Amino acid sequence: MKPLIFFISAVTSLLCSCSTSKQHMANGLPRTRITINANQIENKINRLIYGSNIEDVNHEIYGGFYDQRIFGESFEEPAMGVNFEDWRRYTGYWTGKDGTVAIIPGRNTTSEVRMNGLHAIPVEPDHSAKLIYDPKEFGDGSFEVEMRFSGKGESGALLVHVTDASVGNDAFNGYEISLSRDGKKVSFGKHVQNFKLLKETAVNVDPEVWNRLKVTLRGPEFMVYINGVQAFSGKDEHLPLLKGKIGLRTWQSAMEFRNVKVQANNIQESLNLVKAPEEQISYNWDGIRSGQSNPSFSIDQRTAYNGKNSQMINFSGISGKAGISNSGLNRWGIAVRENQLFQGRMYLKAENLIGPVTIALESADGSKTYASQRLNEITTSWKKYTFALKTNTTDPHAKLAIYLTSKGKLWVDQVVLMGTGDDQFKGLPIRADIGKALVNQGLTFLRYAGTMVNSPEYKFKNMIGDPDKRPPYRGHWNWYTTNGFGIEEFLKFCEATSITPCFAINIYETPQDVYDMVEYLNGGEETTWGALRTKNGHPKPYGVKYIEIGNEEVIFNGDSKEAYEEYVMKFKLLSAAMKQKDSTLKFVHAAWWRPGSPNMEYVFRELNGKADFWDLHVDGDHPKAGLETDKQLTEMKRLFKQWDSKTQMKVAVFEENGSRHDLQRALGHASNMNAIRKHSEFILSSCPANALQPYQQNDNDWDQGQLFFSNDRVWAMPPFYSQKMQSNQHLPLRVQSIVDGDLDVTATRSEDGNTLVVHVVNTGPAVNTLLELNNFDNRKEKIEIALLKGELNSVNRLQHPEQYKTIYSQMKLRGKSPIYSFPSNSFTILKFEK
Repeated sequence: MKPLIFFISAVTSLLCSCSTSKQHMANGLPRTRITINANQIENKINRLIYGSNIEDVNHEIYGGFYDQRIFGESFEEPAMGVNFEDWRRYTGYWTGKDGTVAIIPGRNTTSEVRMNGLHAIPVEPDHSAKLIYDPKEFGDGSFEVEMRFSGKGESGALLVHVTDASVGNDAFNGYEISLSRDGKKVSFGKHVQNFKLLKETAVNVDPEVWNRLKVTLRGPEFMVYINGVQAFSGKDEHLPLLKGKIGLRTWQSAMEFRNVKVQANNIQESLNLVKAPEEQISYNWDGIRSGQSNPSFSIDQRTAYNGKNSQMINFSGISGKAGISNSGLNRWGIAVRENQLFQGRMYLKAENLIGPVTIALESADGSKTYASQRLNEITTSWKKYTFALKTNTTDPHAKLAIYLTSKGKLWVDQVVLMGTGDDQFKGLPIRADIGKALVNQGLTFLRYAGTMVNSPEYKFKNMIGDPDKRPPYRGHWNWYTTNGFGIEEFLKFCEATSITPCFAINIYETPQDVYDMVEYLNGGEETTWGALRTKNGHPKPYGVKYIEIGNEEVIFNGDSKEAYEEYVMKFKLLSAAMKQKDSTLKFVHAAWWRPGSPNMEYVFRELNGKADFWDLHVDGDHPKAGLETDKQLTEMKRLFKQWDSKTQMKVAVFEENGSRHDLQRALGHASNMNAIRKHSEFILSSCPANALQPYQQNDNDWDQGQLFFSNDRVWAMPPFYSQKMQSNQHLPLRVQSIVDGDLDVTATRSEDGNTLVVHVVNTGPAVNTLLELNNFDNRKEKIEIALLKGELNSVNRLQHPEQYKTIYSQMKLRGKSPIYSFPSNSFTILKFEK
C-alpha cells in the first residue's frame, strides 16, 4: 500500500484532580493510574545502557560511515558482464556473458559453466531481485523477453511501466507479467508498492527451456502472450499505469533472461543486457569509451598491487577516451558540491603508454567535467599517485572517471576518494554528517560486531597499518570486503566522541595474535606492538576495556553440546592470552542463550569467573518487547545466582533485533529500555541494531536502521529518537512505579531528589492517567514533555526526513495528583523538578 501521511499533534492534557476510579471516563477516554514513590529507590541506572551496534551489514560501514566514496576500490569483484550502465540493479547477484557461455551464479555456491551460445543474464535466487532499464520510459507498445529457470524457485517476470523502484519485495509501481517456476501458470499483476493479481491462466511449458513472454499495452488494456500464443487479455479498471520503465524480476528463483525487445512509437529496439566480451570490467565499475579509442578491458589476476585483482585498460585506437568510472554504492552517484575539495589516491602502472592518465569527477553521462587532474609519466611498476579535485558545481549523481586519451595499457588498483576538512568527522576517514548524527543520538556505548566477525578471514592483524596494503577478504555479508575500515578506525571514532567501545573478534584468532592485539591497543610505546601503533600514528594507548569473543556462537548448530564445548575451549584460550597481557580487560562471551537447555548451566560453570558478561540478543519489533525481555533477564539472573550465589557474571544486551525501523520499533525499543532500567545493575549496555542503513539497500531482511543515509544526506528513523529521548533524560536512580492499567512505565530521579523523570509507553488507545507523585513535594507546576507518536508503521522518508520525530513542549500540571492524557501509540517522557 502507499504510505499514509500522519501528523503529530500537540499533546493534550486535563489540568484537574478528580476521582481515581478505574471505571471513570473523562473526555470519553478510559483512565489509568501511575503511582510514583520518589523516595523508594529500586536500583541504580548504568549510564552505559544507551548503546548501539554497527557492523558492515547492508554496507552501513563500507558504503556510508567509512568516508570512502568508491565502492569496489580494489577490483576484487569479478567482471559480471552485465550492462549496468543502462540497467539498474535492485539486489541480486546478476551475471552475464556474451558469446558461448553463461555462468550460473551463486555467492555461496560453486559456480559452473555451461554452453548456451546466446546472450543471457543469470541471477541467483533472491527474494525479489530486479533489473530496471534506466535510460528511458515507455508508454503504449509491445514488450517481450525470453526466460528460463536454472534452479528451484517461485517465478520470474517481465516488468513494464515501472516507476518509484527501490529494494524490497513489492517496492515499485508497475505491471508484472510472470511465469511460474513449474511452467503451469502465467499471471498479470499490478504493483503500487504492494501487489494485486489482475489476471492469470494455466499454461503448460517446460520452464527449463527458453520461453518468450510478451505483453502489449494500449492505455488500460493489456494482452499477454507466451511463446507467440495469446494467453489472455484484460483491462486495468482502476487508475491504470500508463507510462514507465521496463525491467526484469526474479521471485526466489535462479533463472536467466535474454532478448529483451520493445516496440513503441513505430520503432522496434533490442535492449542490450550484456557487455561485449572485450569489456571485462570489475562488477562495481563501468567502462568509458568514445571516439576511435578502440578500447578493451580485462581483469588481471597475476600482478595486482593488493588482493587478487587489478583492472587493465587498453587504448589501441587513434583518438577519444578509454577508461573506467565508479559511481559509489549501488551506483547511486557520488555527491559533489560547488567548491568542494576531495582528496584521493590510487595505484597505477603502465605499458607503452605515451600520454597522461586523467582522473576526473564528471556528470553521470560524462558530458560535463566538474574537476580533473592529469597524471604524467606513469611507471611500469606499481606506484602510488595522489590527487586533489575541487568541483566547480553541485551534482548529487557524479562519478569518478579514470581514462586514457592516447595509446597504451594502464593497470589500476586501490582507488580511494574521500572528503576533506569539515566533510570528515574530526579528521578521521568517517563521513562527518553520519558521525555527528551518532553523537547527536546521545550514545554512551557502541558495539562493533555482528555476523561479520564470523567470517574466517576476519582478522585483527589484517586491519592495521597502511590501509592500501590491508588485504581484502571474503566477508559474510559481502564476499568482497575491504579492510580499509577496521577495529582501529572504530576505536578512533569512539575516542574522539568519548563513547565507550566494545568490539568482537573471531573465535579462530590464535592466542598469540590476540595477545599481540592487546599489546597493540593497550601497550606502551616501549612494547613491540605498542611501538607499531605509534609508528602507525597513534602513540597513546587506546585503553580498551571491553572485548567480545565471537558472535552468536552455536546459533546455527542447534542445541549441540559439542558445539558449546568447542566455543568454551576457544573462549578460554583467547581470554587467557589477552588477560595475560592486560589483567584489567572485561570479556563478553557470545554463546547463544537457549532458555531451558542444560547446556546453559554447562557454559556458565565453565566460563564463570572468566567471562564478565553473557551476550543476550532480544527482540525489538513487538511494541511490548520489554515484557519478554524482562522475563528473560529475570530468569537469567535467577539461574546465575542458583548456579553460583557469589557469581559476578552479568549480561550485555548486545543486539536488539528485528526487521522494522518504524514507530512500532521505536515503542518496542522504549519498552525494552524500561526492562533494561529495571535490571540495570545486572546489565552492561543495551545495543539495538542496526545503527545505520543505506537508503534503498536491504538485501538480507535486517531492515532496522536507526539512521538512514544516502550519498549526501542522513536522517533519523523513529527508533533513533526513542533512544535519544532516553539518553538525554538520563537520571541515575530508578524509583518505584506502580501502574494500574496497561501502560509500560519506569521512573528515575536525580541523586539529590530534585528531578524526577517518568518514561511511559502506550501501545493502546489514548488514555487519561492519574499521576500520584508521592514524596516529591514542592514541585514546579511547569513540566517538560518529550513525545514520540504516530501510526505504528510511520517512518521518515527521504522527501520528509523529520515527519516523525520527538516533539518537545512544556505545560503546567497543577495539584498533587494531576491527570495527564497519553496519546495512542506513543512514547512519552515527563520531567518534573522541585
